[in-house]
Amino acid sequence: MFTGTGTALVTPFRNDGSLDETALRSLVKRQLDAGINFLVPCGTTGESPTLTHAEHLRVVELTLEIAKGKVPVLAGAGGYNTAEVISLANELQKLGADGILSVTPYYNKPTQEGLLQHFKAIAAAVNLPIILYSVQGRTGVNIEPPTVLRLSQIKNIVGIKEASGNISQMGAILNLVPKDFLVLSGDDSLTLPLISLGGRGLISVASNEIPAEMTRLVQSALSGDFAEARRLHFQYLSLMDINFVESNPIPVKAALAEMGLLQPVWRLPLVSPKPENLARIRAVLESLNLLERVHVARSN
Repeated sequence: MFTGTGTALVTPFRNDGSLDETALRSLVKRQLDAGINFLVPCGTTGESPTLTHAEHLRVVELTLEIAKGKVPVLAGAGGYNTAEVISLANELQKLGADGILSVTPYYNKPTQEGLLQHFKAIAAAVNLPIILYSVQGRTGVNIEPPTVLRLSQIKNIVGIKEASGNISQMGAILNLVPKDFLVLSGDDSLTLPLISLGGRGLISVASNEIPAEMTRLVQSALSGDFAEARRLHFQYLSLMDINFVESNPIPVKAALAEMGLLQPVWRLPLVSPKPENLARIRAVLESLNLLERVHVARSN
C-alpha cells in the first residue's frame, strides 16, 4: 500500500495564518493528477507541531475527501506523549485514514526499550498499518536496527521511514527485517542507494514541487531501470538540496509560493527564508523551468 512515492504534504495557510482549505484541495488534486502513489498529510513537512488538534483532523479529512480512495493516505500521528498519540491515531482511524506515520518521541529521548513500548502501545490501540519514522537529526533519538527488527514482528507495524542519513544503518535494517517490511527513504537524495539495497520507496519533500518526476524516478529504480533513475536524480538534485537550505519546510513552501501554488506563510517559530536563500531557491526553480511549467499548466 505504501510503496513507491508518497508526498509529505505541506500545509498551506492564508495570509492571516488560518488554514487555506482551497489551496490544500488544489495541492492534493495536483498530486493525484501527477500520479503520486500515496499521500502523507500532517507530518513535519506539514508543520504538524503548530496545527491545532481540529486543524490536524481537518487536513487529513480534506486529503481523504479529495483522494477518494484513489491513493492511500498515510496520516501523521507522532509525538512525545504516548497516550496523546494513541488518542489522535484512533481519531484518524475513524476518519478513514489508510495508515499512520508515527515519528519517534522528541525531546524526552526514550531508550530503545522505551521506543519499543511506545510503538507497541500505539500498534495495540489501532488496527491501521503503522510506518515508523526515524529522523534523529530532528528528534534526538534513533531507532536502532535491532529495535526495528523487534518492532517489525508486530503485525500492524509494516515499515519505517528511514531518515537517519546513514546508509550503513539502512542496510543493516534491510538485512534484519522480514522481506515484506517496508523500508522507505526519508531523504530525496538518498532514495536511489536505499532502493539499490532493497528499499521500497520514498516519502518525499521534493514531490510537493515535482510529483510526477519523483514518482517516475522511484518507479524507474524499483523496476531496475537505474540509468533512467540516475538521470532524473541528477536532473533534480539541485532541487532536493535547496529544499534543505534552511529548516524544512521553509524552502519547499517558499518554492511552492514562487510557483503560485500557495501563499508564502509559515507559522512561528518558522519564518520566511533569508533573502539570499530565497534568491537561490528561485534560481533553482528557474534552472529547472518549474516557474514556466506551472504558468503553462495554468494557461491550459
